[in-house]
Amino acid sequence: MDSRKAFEFSQEKTVEAVKTSPTVETFETEYPELSEEFKRITEEMYEMFAAKHMDYGLNNIALGGDILNNEGDKKFSLTGLAIRLTDKISRLKNLLLNGKNYIKGEGIEDTFIDIANYGIIGLLVGRDKWKK
Repeated sequence: MDSRKAFEFSQEKTVEAVKTSPTVETFETEYPELSEEFKRITEEMYEMFAAKHMDYGLNNIALGGDILNNEGDKKFSLTGLAIRLTDKISRLKNLLLNGKNYIKGEGIEDTFIDIANYGIIGLLVGRDKWKK
């Protein structure tokens, strides 16, 4: 079956194949190791996001507000995310300058993943997707 055509998973539901842009195809051809590692990192990010989300839930970011219907609550939530990002960046700075890590399992790589995930969470909130 042509990869550009829809794949049929059941008689009731059809899902279209993901189309790759010419830019992505060129990038992956010219930078195969970089592109594969980027994909692996995004899988690690997603794993960490899913685990932490299951521990904390939606309300951790929504802060008890109605971020889907109240612009003030959404701004409050985004402000909270900005503060968390500032905390992570400060932690990263200390890790880089001091070269010491006192919390097991929360080194430089974990901190970068947290920063990236908070950025994505901000996009999810901004796009009104922070919901079940």
